[in-house]
Amino acid sequence: MAAISLTPSLRADYERLFDTCVTQPGRRAELDTLVKALLKNRGRYAAASQLSGVPWHFIAVVHNMESSQRMDAHLHNGDPLTGRTTHVPAGRPRTGSPPFRWEDSAADALALKGLNDGTDWSLAGTLYQLERYNGFGYRRFHPEVLSPYLWSFSGHYERGKYVADGTWSDRAVSRQCGAAVLLRRLAEMGEIDFGDRVSPPAGDDPLIVRYVARPPADPATRRTTEWLQRWLNTFTGVFVRVDGHPGKRTSAAYRRVTGHYLPGDPRGAR
Repeated sequence: MAAISLTPSLRADYERLFDTCVTQPGRRAELDTLVKALLKNRGRYAAASQLSGVPWHFIAVVHNMESSQRMDAHLHNGDPLTGRTTHVPAGRPRTGSPPFRWEDSAADALALKGLNDGTDWSLAGTLYQLERYNGFGYRRFHPEVLSPYLWSFSGHYERGKYVADGTWSDRAVSRQCGAAVLLRRLAEMGEIDFGDRVSPPAGDDPLIVRYVARPPADPATRRTTEWLQRWLNTFTGVFVRVDGHPGKRTSAAYRRVTGHYLPGDPRGAR
């Protein structure tokens, strides 16, 4: 079977999906809890990044997907760090003596996947490697369903998944947050940035929304703000949560696109 390559068409598709990725409202609290936990271990992901050449955020989201952020297990397959792996891939890491440091084991797992500082770590390249990490079964055999490994918890995914190796269910729903959704939230929070996604200058402002520190109670203001946030998300490299709150992050994104903060933002008066 021919390998799936990162073609210009696939690259554009990944970018479009990421730019239009909106978290399901009922999943926002769970998503934020997961992201906060990842950020607490950022130092350890950074250490694994130095050893492997793989960006810390890629390691972080794979760690969440593969071993639920456990620091006592091999990234390869969840086997305990007290010994070499016994499940596939068995006998890893081949060098060193147990018990292993999580960072060293993680670097070995990433090297086994052929990932290093020479990999394409653009936005599209990162999403491609995440899908490759889990396998292209959805894309090959069920292209009507976007891989939940990337898009679960977002509006891009509803149902359909492999419930076991080679066993498909149209009705099953993934209960695990997708890796791309985690990355999107990290980008919305300003924790990561993709250097290949630079926002172009905007034309005329689409509307005026005033900055407020607290989420507005007025439904009309929230609806108008959501419209603005969706508009901001059409610019490459801008990632804003559509939540109806014209606060600091929305105002910062507005400045990135238009050159100035929202009216009322005290940062604009400096």
